Amino acid sequence: MNWKGISRNTGFALLVSALFMLLSVFVSMLNGNDSACAALIISFTITFIVGAFPFIFVRKTEAITLREGYVTIILSWLLSFVFGMLPYALWGGPFSVVNAWFESVSGYTATGATILDNIEALPDSLLFWRSSTHFIGGLGVVVFLLLIIPDSSPVKLRLVNMEVGSLSRGAYGTSTNKMVLVFACVYFGIFLLATILYLICGMSVFDSVCHAMSVSATGGFSTRNASIGAFGSRGVEAVTMLCMYLSSLHFGLIFMAVVGRSLKPLNNTVVKFYTAAVLLFSLVLGAGLKSHGFFSSWGESLWNGLFEVLCISTTSGFAIADNALWPPVLTVPLMMVALVCGCAGSTSGGIKVDRSVLLLKSVGRQINRILHPTSVNEVRLGGKVLRDDIVLPQILYILLYAMLLAVSVALCLFLGVDHRNAFAASITSLGNVGPALGELGSMGSFNSVPEAAKFVFSFDMFLGRIEIYPMLALVAMIFDRRHRR
Repeated sequence: MNWKGISRNTGFALLVSALFMLLSVFVSMLNGNDSACAALIISFTITFIVGAFPFIFVRKTEAITLREGYVTIILSWLLSFVFGMLPYALWGGPFSVVNAWFESVSGYTATGATILDNIEALPDSLLFWRSSTHFIGGLGVVVFLLLIIPDSSPVKLRLVNMEVGSLSRGAYGTSTNKMVLVFACVYFGIFLLATILYLICGMSVFDSVCHAMSVSATGGFSTRNASIGAFGSRGVEAVTMLCMYLSSLHFGLIFMAVVGRSLKPLNNTVVKFYTAAVLLFSLVLGAGLKSHGFFSSWGESLWNGLFEVLCISTTSGFAIADNALWPPVLTVPLMMVALVCGCAGSTSGGIKVDRSVLLLKSVGRQINRILHPTSVNEVRLGGKVLRDDIVLPQILYILLYAMLLAVSVALCLFLGVDHRNAFAASITSLGNVGPALGELGSMGSFNSVPEAAKFVFSFDMFLGRIEIYPMLALVAMIFDRRHRR
């Protein structure tokens, strides 16, 4: 195992976190050295020293194997979680070690679940750090590394192929090495767009930047207890919905649409299916809110329904209403949406619409084979014929996802979480959606959850963010005798 190469790459991931910790220190200084200043300075110092150590004492190496690539990815995420919890743990307050870990994992995986009952009690610098973890994790700690590796490097090519799933790779319309640059350009573009639009709508610079970092990552951390609803602005809500939707689309398609100045790249099966599903579920939820008397007009009902469905489908944990007050019948469509979520090649989590479309097409092909055994049946997506070796892993992923969800629910029930919260929180954690239902809902927190269950939900968030296969590959390599040396 080439630990020298691994340590240098994971060290850079920590340096990225150190950079944003330093920015948080500056925010603290601008606010007169608030109460989190010392915690952030200590956290920055520790993270920077550990991250810089391999660059000073470890000789540079270009060679990296398949297993070393997977170790790099897993370690980069796990070490980011560990060092990312330092500002919380050192600041104290509601952040026990377990709570600090949960908040860090939720931030980096762009999940948006929180243990905080009073978000506004945190100093601005710590709120900035919370949103920064979304921004780092939304783009990906490994993607930050890939941005500085030369295109000609075999390290970059191998890590790109591991970090960018095969399902999303084909729609970038560019070489493998350029995918990372395209993803980053669109990501930063959405961040800048959100920041500018929030400022136009009357948000402060601080709130605009924090919410823009969250919405571009489809995370959901807010600076207010009432989330987006605290601003009482339809403009702010509209900007949030627009940016959530953009962040849940395939970034390669957005890039081609902008560069080609045409919406034609977005006119494909997956995007149309996803958009139609969002509108349909929004209509159903809006009608339910109106019929149950939560809002006086159809306009308010449909608006709130659309916002809530977009929050769930894009895996953004924002809110303008408390879904804990809604009857169980209205939560059914939300949990259905939370299973599928946005498109591959975006910052959203979940099974992904692409895999759901592939599953439906595969079922249709099997039915056609039964009815017409001699006919030629192919699975097409985006006008391309997909081979079985591409389709099968995506179908197996859905099966793996369902199995992990069942295991998570069972563990949570065993640990004392009630059945409703165990089911809903497992779905929203594995899908990186964030808030669940009831006291864990859009205006609630995970603070009351047993500590052991917080680790289960944290593990769900991690597996959902890296999309399961890298972890399974690493576990398989550990137990494979051929890789033992």
